[in-house]
Amino acid sequence: MADLTTKLGPLTLKNPVMTASGTFGYGVEYDQEFFPISELGAVVVKGIAPLPVHGNPTPRIAETVSGMINAIGLQGPGVDKFLHDPHYMPYLKKANATVIVNMWGKKIEDYAYVAERLEQEKDGIAALEINVSCPNIKEGGISFGTNTESMKSVISAVRKATTIPLITKLSPNVTRVADFAKAAEDAGSDMISLINTIPAMAIDVETRRPKLANVTGGLSGPCVKPVAIKMVYEAAQAVKIPVIGMGGIMTGLDAAEFLLAGASAVAVGTAIFADPYAPVRVIRELNEYLDRHGIKQVSDLVGQVII
Repeated sequence: MADLTTKLGPLTLKNPVMTASGTFGYGVEYDQEFFPISELGAVVVKGIAPLPVHGNPTPRIAETVSGMINAIGLQGPGVDKFLHDPHYMPYLKKANATVIVNMWGKKIEDYAYVAERLEQEKDGIAALEINVSCPNIKEGGISFGTNTESMKSVISAVRKATTIPLITKLSPNVTRVADFAKAAEDAGSDMISLINTIPAMAIDVETRRPKLANVTGGLSGPCVKPVAIKMVYEAAQAVKIPVIGMGGIMTGLDAAEFLLAGASAVAVGTAIFADPYAPVRVIRELNEYLDRHGIKQVSDLVGQVII
């Protein structure tokens, strides 16, 4: 079997497969019902904000061709409950999971506050993933992730607040993702991850109503994979820091495609809704692919697409 050990800047993971934030909750149910979450490269938890967030009204998920649209609304327990409630960080530590905390806010001060709190109790936290696809309420609701200067301000504020390794999760809703990848690197991010969901909408033609109570949501699943592969390739060409690829990964072959495009690790997301075992299955299938091609180390596949 191939060596799946994965280096991500200051991190060393047992394998390159993690969960995508928002698709795996906080790992408790999966650990209790399906498989030990310690088997994963990392568990990326659902987004953490300064205070609890109840999310959007239902329905919040709509199935579409080769994917789904969600408008969950970044529901979460808030940073203090996440750190202390036994169903969140204490459970993850007990389960020996490698934990990456996704974090978000509506203003720069929110991000800095969450980073400060996590820094104060950072035992067991491997990295922070900064979700910059959130609306900047001080700038009229424009996403932090669609303006390089706004994004850099967020990253810089978080970098000053914590010594924990940083991942910046890039938005796909930009003209040149390479520019944003480089801006994240310049601002002090240790890694980048991409892509986040793509804005979308679905209508029930019988009722003539939107399928989501929020009207619009974020599209994910196999339908976005070609877009994600292109953006991962472009981002990896632009930076020296590691890239984590995601967007429609259903199989080990999908994971291999992202690695060939330049990702050093991958995140499985929407596939989990159809198959709770998807992350560990992807690990197994990726290993089978490496063995079939005589590749001894998974890192030897990274960026090896032949152009």
